Amino acid sequence: MNRAPTELDTLLVEIRACRLCEAQLPLGPRPVLRASASARLLVVGQAPGTLVHGSGIPWDDASGVRLRGWLGLDKVDFYDERKIAIVPMGFCYPGRGASGDLPPRAECRQTWHPRLLPLLPDVQLVLAIGQYAQAYFLAERRKKTLTETVQSWRDYAPAVFPLPHPSPRNVGWFAHNPWFDAEVVPALREAVAGLALAGPAPR
Repeated sequence: MNRAPTELDTLLVEIRACRLCEAQLPLGPRPVLRASASARLLVVGQAPGTLVHGSGIPWDDASGVRLRGWLGLDKVDFYDERKIAIVPMGFCYPGRGASGDLPPRAECRQTWHPRLLPLLPDVQLVLAIGQYAQAYFLAERRKKTLTETVQSWRDYAPAVFPLPHPSPRNVGWFAHNPWFDAEVVPALREAVAGLALAGPAPR
């Protein structure tokens, strides 16, 4: 028997049909996100890049490979929306700037996040990836720089885990901050393992 659409189902349809920023998006609108009311982990990055815009699959690029390595999860578990919600700060590719992709457009966090996030009641851990997610979820609690915020991850546990963006463009940051791989990644894997995301999801 088909179940009746939930409030979350209806909202996701509305978000995926969003055209609020159409005139400002160089590749046009294509909101990319995944969510389920049963998700226990919420992954919040910046905004889709061109590869993700093309495929419609979040983290479907080199950044996603590194992120899944940090989490100790394979693609099957990472893309099981019953367990993991993927809700970036901006749902559409924002275009290119002088030094990389433009920031996520503010319309998503202003219009959709206040309606969407309360419909994810089972989330136990938020991965706040990059400065925009950290500004939203940590607000005045974040430090002066992203590096300081990530170093202070214990201050935000167990609800939020701040992370740098796993983009290949950040290779210099990783080289200059070896403590991240040595200390933070093992703690992150332990936190994610504690959510029991690997294997079949409960029906």
